[in-house]
Amino acid sequence: MYATKTTGAFDLNRLAKLAFPKGKVRMVLDTDTYNEIDDQFAVTYALLSPERLKVEALYAAPFYNDLSTGPADGMEKSYEEILRILERLHVPSTGFVYRGSTEYLPDAITPVKSDAARDLVERALASDADDPLYVVAIGAPTNVASAILMEPKILHHIVVVWLGGNGLHWPDTREFNMVQDIHASRVILDSGVPLVYVPCMGVTSHLLTSLPEIRDSIGGYGEIGDYLVEVFERCHGDHFGYSRVIWDIATIAYFMNEEWVPSSLVHSPILNDGFTYSFDSTRHLIRAVNYIHRDPVFTDLFTKIRQHRV
Repeated sequence: MYATKTTGAFDLNRLAKLAFPKGKVRMVLDTDTYNEIDDQFAVTYALLSPERLKVEALYAAPFYNDLSTGPADGMEKSYEEILRILERLHVPSTGFVYRGSTEYLPDAITPVKSDAARDLVERALASDADDPLYVVAIGAPTNVASAILMEPKILHHIVVVWLGGNGLHWPDTREFNMVQDIHASRVILDSGVPLVYVPCMGVTSHLLTSLPEIRDSIGGYGEIGDYLVEVFERCHGDHFGYSRVIWDIATIAYFMNEEWVPSSLVHSPILNDGFTYSFDSTRHLIRAVNYIHRDPVFTDLFTKIRQHRV
């Protein structure tokens, strides 16, 4: 399964897919929506960017922390949160939202089948290899890795944009999305899938905002604006001098403007058991985001929410 070395024609095809996409792209969004408050912003950002994105499906991803009793409960709560967001955006959910995995991968070769993984396989195989489906993952990549393991042919039909791990310069990559499912993370890094890697610490950690900014920028601007203010307000008990990273919007901002999200081609890192990286210059290339220009990203997001106003 692992494509750790260069692979000729597929390498050239992968490099073509890793170029910044021009025009409107087709995408699906895989999200652990109830885990944090940033997923709600990312889902909203994607759906309010029809000039660049055609969102074909939303997948609920598993998570396990203080907000869930296990990955199955986390996935179900994420599914329900997606429905709440769609209701406030007045977007129909029928045939658009899919439940994902109820557990993490047991190893790096065994998929966990789910409605989300099956839909991704079907949707990817129906895509022209020259017009790939972008798979944007902002949680543990269990659903995406499962789809790859279920049908490796989709490697030729998709580009994965994954928010996970930390910057390649960071001393460790012990980040929530990656730690939740190390096997799925390794599938994403090792399979050879065209990958845009969007790290957390040291890169998307620039995307800080505060309750006063959120209130002033989108409070009173429609049901979704008020809901996002509410979500932000209840995430912390004392907002005096407090700011929070809205990590996941980086994956959507990647499509908006190449200059906002500088990136470069690097060899896919090797994920070690201790959540550190090793590097091998014979491994396949991926695109890694190096920095996020915070202000234009938030300006774009806030402007789209203000213009929606429903």
